[in-house]
Amino acid sequence: MKELYEMHAEMCKVFSNPTRLEILNLLREKEMTVTALMEKTKLSQANISQHLAIMKSKGIVASRRDGKNIHYRIAYPKIIKAFDILRDVLAEKMQRQR
Repeated sequence: MKELYEMHAEMCKVFSNPTRLEILNLLREKEMTVTALMEKTKLSQANISQHLAIMKSKGIVASRRDGKNIHYRIAYPKIIKAFDILRDVLAEKMQRQR
């Protein structure tokens, strides 16, 4: 059970970065290339690639190669459910604070 907690904590570290959350949100509907993510986020190729590498190493995103392009997608759709639940909780918290 301790191993599961450690894995959970490592995955949550990935979610502690706003850029990675933005990338995950963009990948929720479809897979995208680094170039497409750059266009949407206005971030550099190096920055996007670094964040994708971190998420891929933790098993949050997966990729496939199509010629010169690498397409990224969310590895487990349940991640989006968790993402949405947490965002709903935060929106509720913000509403209560107003």
